[in-house]
Amino acid sequence: MRLALFLALLLAGPALAAPPPPGATACSGCHAQPARAGAAIPALHGRPAAEITAAMLAFRRGERPATVMDRIAKGFTEAEIPAISAWLAAQP
Repeated sequence: MRLALFLALLLAGPALAAPPPPGATACSGCHAQPARAGAAIPALHGRPAAEITAAMLAFRRGERPATVMDRIAKGFTEAEIPAISAWLAAQP
């Protein structure tokens, strides 16, 4: 019985994962996972949420040089940035 329960939970694991918050899936278009060798754009999956949030806010304020991230960051709400950061940090 325990084995059957364990297997059921193991197989349901991906289904139990939190869905990405709005905007998070768009990040993977440029921030590929895994990162390409020598890529100028870093992978974000598994990076600390605080680091991602700080970078997004710096882009948003124009404090960090960017080609398009400054405009992208301005498109997210105050609540979306930490939600996206936490989701990305939780990804393997």
